[in-house]
Amino acid sequence: MPPEPPAAAPTSLRQRRRAAAVREILGAAEQQITDRGPSALSLRAVARSLGMTVQALYHYFPNRDALVTALITKAYDDLADAVQAAMAEPDPAGEGERGDAGAAGEGPALPRFVVAAEAYRRWAIDHPERFQLLYGAPLRDYEAPVEGPTTQALRRMGELFAAELFGRYTTAQLAAAETPELSAGLRDFADQPPRESMQVLPAPAMALFLSAWGHLHGLVVLEVFGHTAFLGEHRAEIFRTAMRNLHDDLHRRVPAAGAAPGGRRK
Repeated sequence: MPPEPPAAAPTSLRQRRRAAAVREILGAAEQQITDRGPSALSLRAVARSLGMTVQALYHYFPNRDALVTALITKAYDDLADAVQAAMAEPDPAGEGERGDAGAAGEGPALPRFVVAAEAYRRWAIDHPERFQLLYGAPLRDYEAPVEGPTTQALRRMGELFAAELFGRYTTAQLAAAETPELSAGLRDFADQPPRESMQVLPAPAMALFLSAWGHLHGLVVLEVFGHTAFLGEHRAEIFRTAMRNLHDDLHRRVPAAGAAPGGRRK
């Protein structure tokens, strides 16, 4: 029997109090963003809502950028948690699909990618101001730390979707995916992506993923920012249909295992 891992050292009372204070500060800041929008975030107002001085708040967050970084990181993590929780629900259809009628009515089982995309959309609709903090106009004078917690949280989100789209394929299959002719420069870039990229993917897979992400995220942004209000109650159905088509098109572009170069999935 393998030895049990050592138990984690208990946290001190001071550490627990600090963690509780940080949670309260983040909660108050999130409430301010919900009430007034990300651009109105004020350390003084956050401190006042908690009955503390700005100087006391500085013991936990030394400046506005530190608080903004924590808020962005938490928003990304909460969004990723919502996506992950939806994907972890029971899968009655098996093999990566779920039976779920949802807004589009009864129909074929949902691919797990569509389940993940719909969870992403629901979180964004339920938390529009926090979604705006992530993807709206950049906050004036704020710059995220290089390779900091916001980058790590964003990478986690990308990896969830990439694993769902490509986890069943080998590197050779992904490298043979059908795309328009890619330039040598793009292929070199895919081989050595910037540090903030989530992972190394063959150039065709990277191109497909970014296209899919742009489609998914673009539809959500349009809805959250009010540009598809004219569609009314049909927005959920249109989104589901678009995600189904996106999923099916992407998987048609990846050759079956063992297929000859240029072979296509039926």
